[in-house]
Amino acid sequence: MFCKIISKCIINKYRYFKTPKQLYNSLSNYAVNLHINNVNLNKYIIELEKEYEGLKSLTSAHLLPEQEQRLAELQPTITILEIRHDVMENIMNLKFLMQDKDPDIRQLAEEENRAFNEKLKRIDEELLETLLPLDDRDTCDAITLEISAGVGGQEAMLFAKELFNMYCSFAQYKQWNVEVAEYLTAEMGGIRHASALINGDKVFQYFKYEAGVHRVQRIPATEKSGRIHTSTVSVLALPQPTDIQIVINSNDLRIETKRATGAGGQHVNTTDSAVRITHIPTGLSVECQVDRSQHKNKSLALQRLRALLYDKQLQTQINEIESTKKIQVRSNFRNEKIRTYNFNQDRITDHRLQGSNVHNLKSFLDGNALLENLIIKLHNIVRIESLLNVVKKLSTNKTQKK
Repeated sequence: MFCKIISKCIINKYRYFKTPKQLYNSLSNYAVNLHINNVNLNKYIIELEKEYEGLKSLTSAHLLPEQEQRLAELQPTITILEIRHDVMENIMNLKFLMQDKDPDIRQLAEEENRAFNEKLKRIDEELLETLLPLDDRDTCDAITLEISAGVGGQEAMLFAKELFNMYCSFAQYKQWNVEVAEYLTAEMGGIRHASALINGDKVFQYFKYEAGVHRVQRIPATEKSGRIHTSTVSVLALPQPTDIQIVINSNDLRIETKRATGAGGQHVNTTDSAVRITHIPTGLSVECQVDRSQHKNKSLALQRLRALLYDKQLQTQINEIESTKKIQVRSNFRNEKIRTYNFNQDRITDHRLQGSNVHNLKSFLDGNALLENLIIKLHNIVRIESLLNVVKKLSTNKTQKK
């Protein structure tokens, strides 16, 4: 339909169209009016376009590996900007047509204008998505999840079990694979500590926001006076590296076997199936006794050991770059109270989200869409803050140069 309007206009209303040079100047003056938290991103987008053109001007033979990678990172943004440019050109042409004396042309132009403006909104959403930075580890598809009861005694152990079950259910909801690597029960119910190996598409991107101290406030079943108890549970999510990333020399390992303890019948008392592996250079030690097979326990223990070694190296790198990048790393909340579960008020409060409480605690603990939606909110906020930090740094550098 738009082509028919253009054809008719070229024949009868050619005076409405500008020359290519005039049109280019008009488009150049029309900035990409994209804002986030009241911050205009136009200057940042212009800098990305300049960076892209500079890299494109180099021949492939002269591009360094990191430059090739950066070019690939910028390509989605540039592609969307080119599509946006075409849409804006159509919108500008329609502005002239909507002033036409012919009512049929005006009506058709207005319909096309509405369609193009809707398309522009979708393009701007996609553009913003390409601009928001991603954590390099967001593509990690295997993690070790560890749950430990904190302060609060029996209540902490009971809630640790509820959280562990919630995350296992969430993994099933996301159709991820879960293997329990460790599960230490308490005498009166609950768990002292548990760990699981979870594999799935971008699994770390979700669970990194769950790492930290979770606080529960409720009246214990054994509490006769009705007092509310406060307990804590710590959650740790470690990216599971590949064998290439972490090379473990067999000479650096001390492997010990023993009989498993706890419930399990005669097998527990007669078979040395429990495995304890110590990494001699670092002193890190892991133990696994969840399976009857010593071989399976050894395999699970090695996977956990790799995750711990990876995390040890990762934390060293984070400490080194924090002072220079000055960007808050949202992947390590071990010493922070990140969330409160208040059973009396049927409320979940995530302390990283202001004024955003979630109700229906029972359903939330089922590990379904309620938990996923909360994690997605956190994910978007972290990426927005990272982008604003980059934009702020760019503005600061330009001011200093002046």
